[in-house]
Order: sequence, then structure tokens, then C-alpha cells
Amino acid sequence: MLTPQEAEQAVYDALSSGYQLIDTANAYMNERAVGRGIKKSKVRREDIYLSTKLWPSVYSDADQAIDETLERLDTNYIDLLFLHQPVGDYMEAYKAMERTVKAGKVKSLGLSNFPLEKIKEIIQFCEIKPAVLQVEAHPYYPQNELKEYILSFGGRLMAWYPLGHGDRNLLNEGVFSSLAKKYHKSNVQIILRWHIQVGNVVIPGSKNKNHINDNADIFDFELTRQELEDISKLNSDIRYYYATEETLKGYLNFSPNFNEQE
Repeated sequence: MLTPQEAEQAVYDALSSGYQLIDTANAYMNERAVGRGIKKSKVRREDIYLSTKLWPSVYSDADQAIDETLERLDTNYIDLLFLHQPVGDYMEAYKAMERTVKAGKVKSLGLSNFPLEKIKEIIQFCEIKPAVLQVEAHPYYPQNELKEYILSFGGRLMAWYPLGHGDRNLLNEGVFSSLAKKYHKSNVQIILRWHIQVGNVVIPGSKNKNHINDNADIFDFELTRQELEDISKLNSDIRYYYATEETLKGYLNFSPNFNEQE
């Protein structure tokens, strides 16, 4: 997890390099720093797509938690607000998020780390469908079934761990090395380009300015249909994040210390 100073600088560097999407969360304890980075960049707020997430410990008082999140980010609206984990009173929290959309405080809603059965539960219950589902997704675990369902109601998949948690086995797969040589790019850039072409919203994280620039330098080439098919063969149901029921219950007992955000 980045320190507040690192988060502020990373946001500034990203926006200065032309990035438009900034993703954070209550649990990252850096929302104040993100807000400072946005202000420091001098980029117009309407040119930034800002997403954040409510942590389960605040679901029971989500209306107040959203106002406090807006205050920490120093903004009068959030472009995309997620429920971070599928535990606790997430149904009532989602209702609260719908109220903030109607009040103009939030533009769109999302779910993070929710399994398919709980996504379907919310879809049946909600007035405003989630626009984005943020989950682990990468060439080893492309989430094809979930993506097919999301597309059925017009949603998009946002990939975290887009590089497979930095797994060298994934990063050094022969298909990526071959394509990197062909397109004069890095293996990481090939993987990020794959995400873009298969329709994922991708959020690679870095505090290294050179990496931030490199991660955005993927729009001057295009993978062929055959190359996309070759990459699809890497699907092996390998994932890096597992949340057991015990883990999820533990999330309810963790309350972010927002004083650490100064």
C-alpha cells in the first residue's frame, strides 16, 4: 500500500502523463492524498474519472460514509462508487448509493470482488444497475463467464491484478515475449494492450513515473485476431486472491483509520 505522499505523487504523475481514470478506496487510506494529487495536477475535474470504494465496516451508515468520502477526496461528486467487498449489509449500502446517484453526489455504481451469485442478487433488487464490476482478471484468469453476464445488462469489467499480481510465469510467457519483440514493446505493455482489446477497463498501479508512462504507451499498435486467440489459450483458472468466509467476516472487524490519510 502506498504512503499518502507516494499516492499524491503517483496521482499527480499519472494525470500529468495524460491518465484520466484514478481508482482508490476507503481501505487504501489515501483518499485525502488522491484529492491533493488531483488539485496539484491542475487537470479539470470534469476531465478526470474518479472511482472509490466503500469498506464493509461503513455499510451500515453508508449515507454518512459517502459524504465523508467526498470530503476526504475534496470533490463534490464521485464518478464511480463501489461496494468493496461482498460482506455485511451490502444490500442496504447499495440502496444508500442509489440515493446518492439521485442526489447528484455519485454518477455511477459498481461492485468490487462480488461473486456472480451475489451480483445477480443485487441486479434483481436494485433500481440502478452496476455499471462496472471490479474483479481480478488477467490472461490466466480472464473471467469470461462473468464478463458475458455483465455485458447482458450493459456493464463493464474493471480488472485489478491485471498483470497477475506480477507473477513472472505470466509476465514471461512465450507469447508475450514474442509479441513484445514484434511490436517493440515490453511484455507488460502487451498484456495491458490485450486487456484493452478484449474490452476490460484496466487499472495497473505504480508509483514509478517511468512505469506510469510505459503503462499508458499502448495505443500505437493493435494485436491481431490470431494473436488475441493465442493469448486466450493461457486461460488456466489460475487466480491469486481468495476470500474465504472467515476472511470476509474479518473485513467487518477492520475499520480504516482515516486519520492516517493526512
